[in-house]
Amino acid sequence: MMDPRIELPQGTLDLLILKTVALEPQHGWAISERVQQMSSDALQVRQGSLYPALHRLERRGWIKAEWRTTDNNRRAKYYELTRTGRKQLEAQSDSWRRLTVAVDQILDMA
Repeated sequence: MMDPRIELPQGTLDLLILKTVALEPQHGWAISERVQQMSSDALQVRQGSLYPALHRLERRGWIKAEWRTTDNNRRAKYYELTRTGRKQLEAQSDSWRRLTVAVDQILDMA
């Protein structure tokens, strides 16, 4: 039986993180769980990819982080979208949609 999970194409992790934290501020583990949930378990974000991406997005000013207490009474860094991040999310979403339309057109050619 084939593995139902899909390997993330380069550059899509940033877009998925931005979309996830646009919904509500979340800590790293919750972000990876949310991506997996929203993709019906097709996408799995490994910590080795997630945290470098979160730090990269934070350095770019697209997300900001603050320490909070989780529901389990543990301290965790919560990430949320900045105004610049929201603009970036819109731009990347538009680019992704144009790309997928173009790829679909090519794949659907007889």
